Amino acid sequence: MKPIVQPKRIVIKLGTGVLTTGIGKLDAARIAALCSEIAAFRASGVEVIVVSSAAGGLGMGRLGLEKRPRDISKKQACAAIGQSLLMQYWQDGFDPHGLTAAQVLLTHEDMRGRERYLGVKKCLETLIDYGTIPVINENDAVSAAEIKFGDNDTLSAMVASLVGAQYLFILSTAPGLVDMKGTGKIVPVVNKITAEIEAMAGGTTSITATGGMISKIAAAKLAMKSGCGVFIASGAEPEIMHRLLAGTGPGTFFVPSGIPMESKKRWLAYFQRPVCAISVKDDAVPALRERGRSLLAVGVTGATGVFAAGEIVNVTTSAGVVIARGKISYGSEDIAKIAGKHGDEMRALYPARKHLEVMHRDEMVVL
Repeated sequence: MKPIVQPKRIVIKLGTGVLTTGIGKLDAARIAALCSEIAAFRASGVEVIVVSSAAGGLGMGRLGLEKRPRDISKKQACAAIGQSLLMQYWQDGFDPHGLTAAQVLLTHEDMRGRERYLGVKKCLETLIDYGTIPVINENDAVSAAEIKFGDNDTLSAMVASLVGAQYLFILSTAPGLVDMKGTGKIVPVVNKITAEIEAMAGGTTSITATGGMISKIAAAKLAMKSGCGVFIASGAEPEIMHRLLAGTGPGTFFVPSGIPMESKKRWLAYFQRPVCAISVKDDAVPALRERGRSLLAVGVTGATGVFAAGEIVNVTTSAGVVIARGKISYGSEDIAKIAGKHGDEMRALYPARKHLEVMHRDEMVVL
């Protein structure tokens, strides 16, 4: 792999397997080594954000648990106990370098709403301006299924997209994407995530970790759309991040998309989990997908779920396939009235409205 230009900003995601030597046993030597490498980045002018796992595992150790609890409240308890321990380890690692760790705990709800999303971005930018190292984790002590990111791979990709990072390093016990069905070797470069690439991924069997290569590939796909290059490599390798940037480290590099998706479109595409939808006629699909048109009432056939104007909903075909997502201009009660209506009929129904689109193209992303 060729050397890569020095980035301005990077996000580093560290898995539980990298940071621990067993349940509840944090690897202080490895954290110290990682902090030294991060300090070297900071000294060279690179801004660094860390997404750190291991809180749950530390909590399990403090409680004497040998297996990951299934009960959500027990998982939350483990995270609550372990999070303060985790941050203390990070601060101890940064102290010799005169750096300050800043804890940031997030749920998916913090990213889903536009105002909160922008608030998180402003907070992280301010912490970076102060010269601190934001250390982010999912707020598992309060997270339930509907507000969880799912895993820290996904969270790290969202953070990389949010702050406009040039590179995301996903460091775990995996040396990279391995072609287990072919050469058995690490795939050095992935230009595009195809079905073949996804087939190489597998889950995890660790009792303290979540996700696996499947979640890492999904995270890479999100980050690549943001114009962010992604490295997947082993966190046990010494100075692995600098070696990867120099083109000498073992791992897999996912090449960012040539034309990054615009920030608001990324927010609509990847930071939402709509449960409601509007369905459209099949002949309206090409206008949305290929011609970038706004969605008009004449192309709408109905709605699923209850929603208000201004909420984010999916757009589906008659077969239920999600093709787009965006901010709806009408509530679900109105959709029943306007479905299939032409422009003159819409003006008669809403004479005071300046814009009659059901979903404007600037507020919609095609998936």
